[in-house]
Amino acid sequence: MPVRSKRAARRGAPHPGAEGHDARVQQDDPASLRARSTAGGRWLVLGKDGRLTAYALAAQGLLRWTEESPGGPRWTGPVLLPAPHLTHLSVAQGAGGFVHFVGRRAVERDHGQAVDLVSATQFQSGRPLTEWRSLGNQHKEPEKAARIGIPAAAVGQSGALHVFVRNANGSLVVRRENAAGGWQGWQDLKVGKVRDGAAVAATSTGRVELVAPGDGLTMRWTQSEPGGAFGRDQDIPFGHAPGSAVALETAPERMTFYWADEGTGGVVAYRPGTWAISLGGSASNVPVAALRAALDGYDCTVLAHRGHDGQVMLAACGTENESGGVWWSPTGESCAGGPALAHDVYGRVVLALIGEDGALHVARQRSEPGLALEPSVRV
Repeated sequence: MPVRSKRAARRGAPHPGAEGHDARVQQDDPASLRARSTAGGRWLVLGKDGRLTAYALAAQGLLRWTEESPGGPRWTGPVLLPAPHLTHLSVAQGAGGFVHFVGRRAVERDHGQAVDLVSATQFQSGRPLTEWRSLGNQHKEPEKAARIGIPAAAVGQSGALHVFVRNANGSLVVRRENAAGGWQGWQDLKVGKVRDGAAVAATSTGRVELVAPGDGLTMRWTQSEPGGAFGRDQDIPFGHAPGSAVALETAPERMTFYWADEGTGGVVAYRPGTWAISLGGSASNVPVAALRAALDGYDCTVLAHRGHDGQVMLAACGTENESGGVWWSPTGESCAGGPALAHDVYGRVVLALIGEDGALHVARQRSEPGLALEPSVRV
């Protein structure tokens, strides 16, 4: 199947997308509307109302772009949703459509940095977030608390948010919501020398799985049932570049993990119980994007990654048939951070990226065979 893309030829102006404080920030400080980095997790999501929304991290908080109507092509934004002192941000969407945000917050104090994790939720596309709530920190000592890592999140059974982070001792800890909407305590998964960059996702039944990079290996945890305890599965005997992994459900209750090989940088596909499959390419240590899509009547997996030169590469293959061959096609676009893939309300593949200009760029699938993208648009 052909995979093609054309470089952007059009450039649009941002559209005001909020009232009150957010609108004043847009008018008074345009520099605040430049994305500093992409968010972790799936930062391009489809809402229950059929509109796509993209998120990124800015110096003063969270940036948001939202389609004006389902299927586009016009967008509102960027809108700045203030969240001071965030160093990292992760996005997770549950089956109910709610979008959850988990951030690492570091505030300078007289005795040093005060570091905790915070969370907020958006219940509808384009609407305000809830108030940011502190999830605390497993460590009480400020010096240890400042050494926690980058959070990753997923939404499990009944919409319960699960938050994972590396602690100061190099282990992985998790905190999750209970049935009443409160938070359970921190649970230590008791592993040594885990590195930042966990990839976490929930299956269609609500079981949460994750992989995390170690020294020369990849660690994996699973739930035997939705809402159950996390058990350490067999380690995968080779490493991946920290921060490059993504999880995709490619069959009922079966995850495929995609990442950049730590040694070569080439993209790798791995399904537990099978051999790792080399897919070529030359990915950097930002997440690979993966999406299942129907192309020419076939169940396919679309992949995108940022190369070491910053250029976005695109490919497609039969789902769980990566061994049949993957051919990467340059999009002509460069990005800062990893690209994102999602379906719009009409089922078209949408590629989004944060450009080196700090703005959102979007390309949408054409109505023709294979995977051909329209020229990208700067939002």
